[in-house]
Amino acid sequence: MNALLRVLRLGRSGRLRLWGAVALGVLAAGAAVVLAGTSAWLIARAAERPPVLHLMVAIVAVRAAGIGRGVFRYAERLLSHDASFRVLTDLRVAVVRRVERLLPGSPQLGHGDLLARFVGDVDGLADLWVRVLLPAAVTLVVSAGAIGMMAVLLPAAGLILALSFTVAVLVGPALSIRFAGRSSARIAPARGQAQQRLLTVLDGAAELTVYGAVDTALAELSRLDDDLRRAEARAAWGAGLGTAVALLAAGGGLLLTMWIGARAVASGELTGVSLAVVVLLPLSVHELVGLLTPAAAQLPALAASARRLLAVIDAADVTAEPAEPVAVPPGPLGVRLTQVALAWPGGPVVQHGLTLDIAAGATTALVGPSGVGKSTLAATLLRFIAPASGRIELVAKASVVDAADVTGDDLRAAVGWCAQDAHLFDSTVAANLRLARPAATDDELRAALATVQLSDWLARLPDGLNTMIGEHGRSLSGGERQRLALTRVVLSGSRVVVVDEPTEHLDDATAAALMHDLLAALKGRTVIVITHRRDLLPAAVPVIELAATSAEAARRR
Repeated sequence: MNALLRVLRLGRSGRLRLWGAVALGVLAAGAAVVLAGTSAWLIARAAERPPVLHLMVAIVAVRAAGIGRGVFRYAERLLSHDASFRVLTDLRVAVVRRVERLLPGSPQLGHGDLLARFVGDVDGLADLWVRVLLPAAVTLVVSAGAIGMMAVLLPAAGLILALSFTVAVLVGPALSIRFAGRSSARIAPARGQAQQRLLTVLDGAAELTVYGAVDTALAELSRLDDDLRRAEARAAWGAGLGTAVALLAAGGGLLLTMWIGARAVASGELTGVSLAVVVLLPLSVHELVGLLTPAAAQLPALAASARRLLAVIDAADVTAEPAEPVAVPPGPLGVRLTQVALAWPGGPVVQHGLTLDIAAGATTALVGPSGVGKSTLAATLLRFIAPASGRIELVAKASVVDAADVTGDDLRAAVGWCAQDAHLFDSTVAANLRLARPAATDDELRAALATVQLSDWLARLPDGLNTMIGEHGRSLSGGERQRLALTRVVLSGSRVVVVDEPTEHLDDATAAALMHDLLAALKGRTVIVITHRRDLLPAAVPVIELAATSAEAARRR
């Protein structure tokens, strides 16, 4: 439960609204209890045919409680869901702030599992406020008032209601957690594993088909889906058991109350009209209690989601920040690597003793076959991962700074990255470009698009900069997607730009045109082009051949 308490502290912005929702929920539930009790009294009293004026107060009370119940419930739902959405925002921001420092260098976060944590776990934790804390607080307050009212009318009936309430609130949820707790706790991890496997199968469908491994991959996916289904079924069974106990407690308490109430009427301790109130009032209380058992059954799953979320938030940085950071030197920057070894965390070293000296404003190409560490070098230059050994320096005209002494944010503000598969969001052209510079004006966006030869393309779009490009930019061609990603780099103003396989998946003519326009757009900046297409590079661009380590060469053989 410590994980749940920590998550509660993360959702600060919805706290006041949640307290307001609790107050409105108490008013709505209280109105429901008053409605049940007053209606019972009114019906029983009306059967005695008294003068109608004797019923006026009860009639007005029934109307007020009926109207108030609906109004207060509507207001409570509005306020509680607003609080929930604000809490979701807090949690998502906390996760994104950590993930941007963990990826892509964190080996324990696969894309499917990360998606499950960011969407499934965070969305599920919204229930902690709306479906657990809120109904629990409302039920306890209103039930205490109802038990007190019953004790005034008939002390024995008040005691029975207190006992049945205790059984329904404590025993039912305890049984749900006891019989379904482990299964509920396994749901979130099982869902993450299933989503991770599903994305792996979808992303590698072509390769799996070529190697005849589709059936094996689908069988593994089916096994994970079966595990998830069994966990969900057992969790539902446990929740049903708790609900059954709550219903039995309510029914048993009601029958016992009727028996004691009938004896009280026979002895003159209670009137027949009051008996109707004593019998029907507990039904409203147990209607509220019925919400707690399924809420309690969610606690193990919510606790598991909280632990998975906190595992991301508490994860150690892949690269350590300097204790006493220094600023990036102003002006043009060069990059110097001295005896650098490259490796992903937990993986083998793919380059030993790499030494480079790239002058400020120069363009340099790094070529080599797949697996020699080209993309690993890009991730290292941007501090997504740390070099296994060696030294990386930023070289300005008047000073030289060790990249390890610069904060990651400052380094990535100076060194930009144009990845081969840069993500495009299902939004407008402008929104995708403003990821690089949120304050950019429309004119600045158009100028940047013109730099990468996209002016004519922009003119053909139906809504210009406000045109939706679809998920992953599916409405664009491969060359257009890559140029749009390049536009971000142009807008960012990065003084050093690492371009990773910019012509991947493009035909020769498109690839040659893109390479020409890319180098023209980044003229004057320090550019490191990582590619395996030496033939696309201008003759004036110096080329550095990266050779595989002996271990990597042996693996490829």
